[in-house]
Amino acid sequence: MSETQAGVTGWLAGRLPDGLFTEAPEVRVDREEITIVGTIAPPDVEADADATATRQAEAGRISRFRESTRDQRIKIAREAEHRFDRKVAWGVRCGDSSQLFTHLAVPVMTRLRQPQRQVLDTLVSAGVARSRSDALAWCVKLVGQHTDSWLDELRDAMRRVDEVRDAGPTVD
Repeated sequence: MSETQAGVTGWLAGRLPDGLFTEAPEVRVDREEITIVGTIAPPDVEADADATATRQAEAGRISRFRESTRDQRIKIAREAEHRFDRKVAWGVRCGDSSQLFTHLAVPVMTRLRQPQRQVLDTLVSAGVARSRSDALAWCVKLVGQHTDSWLDELRDAMRRVDEVRDAGPTVD
């Protein structure tokens, strides 16, 4: 865990009100944004309720949480944004449902050769994506879904490098 990730996670552990979530939230940090995703208790639904009714009940619970905690979350976000110089986004998991509230869509500059552009153009032509930008986001999401274990291993290795670097001597 990077120093920033550990610092943000630690600060939130002390700052978030008790009982806001049913367990410690998942905290993701990158250069632009801190995303806090917490779990809330699922609603009571009848045991024989169908999947649609359950999803709707979860969506209602998420909506209620979003509205009832808005002022609290805004205050915490402002403090975190000032402290860590990053925007803060919130999300919630409830049963099998999850929702991210307002979060950043950051432009990323990339240079692609014709074969890569043709992949994006095919996705646009087929109606899978509205634009090259959407097609590229779709591709990144797909790669992430199919390489989760490899990406986790890579992130672990990067954390170990950070730990070794931090344990090394400092130069004045």
